[in-house]
Amino acid sequence: MKLRFGTAGLPIVTEPRNTENGIATVRTLGLDALELEFVHSVNIRPEKAKELKKIANQHDIVLTCHAPYYINLNAKEAEKRNASLQRLLNSCRILSLAGGWSCVVHAAYLLGEPEEKVTQKLIPIFKKIVATLRNEGHDVWVRPEFAGKLAQWASLEGLVTVSEAVDGMLPCIDFAHAHAYTNGKYNHAAEIRELLTTLEKRLGRTCLNNMHIHIAGIAYGPKGERNHLNLADADLKYKEILKVWKEFKLGGVVICESPNIEKDALKLQKQYQQQ
Repeated sequence: MKLRFGTAGLPIVTEPRNTENGIATVRTLGLDALELEFVHSVNIRPEKAKELKKIANQHDIVLTCHAPYYINLNAKEAEKRNASLQRLLNSCRILSLAGGWSCVVHAAYLLGEPEEKVTQKLIPIFKKIVATLRNEGHDVWVRPEFAGKLAQWASLEGLVTVSEAVDGMLPCIDFAHAHAYTNGKYNHAAEIRELLTTLEKRLGRTCLNNMHIHIAGIAYGPKGERNHLNLADADLKYKEILKVWKEFKLGGVVICESPNIEKDALKLQKQYQQQ
């Protein structure tokens, strides 16, 4: 797959504001991906998902999704863990029916535990999730996302470790989150090369050919992410970052999460094409 660029949710200019028009608007803008935002709930019914598949195919738009934020697979209460698992499964099911490709999830909070311990607890849960989806005939990537806040799982090491252990799983690399989580790292070409080299060495070329990337400007502090910003208002050296993406010949989907989503998505796409 080539590297496609799209928006986190409907472009701002979408009118009327529904997912069908959002897909068409993405294509009109010259972008070629759209992330369905299941922020509070999985709000698309199976029948609607099948209609979206036809529209996305018609416009050659790759669909991804972001699972609800109310997920913590490391919750202390079994009831909360099970509910989190079902929310993630339902996100993947609807995405699959929509012909989608990859489901991103903020999978867990550390709750005071060492990350290594949480990583090992998550591996069998992720295996169960992927096995359930495959048994049901749903072939989508499950993508735990790079944490933005220190209280969240996962760092790069956590993401790579679970991806090594679970077939059908690769990380979502959010370059804004990586920058915030490390309080300013992953902002220069050498650091981005280091990150991508780690992915290639441990997860193979398949990972680099199938990247699910998030990017935006970001405000951060000692505890990590504060909020997203437009690229022009942040210190993220996105031009350096894109140069290394081109150097590594990445494939997959880049989803922009800036407040002005389509403007920055188009800026990123143009910059990448000009490298």
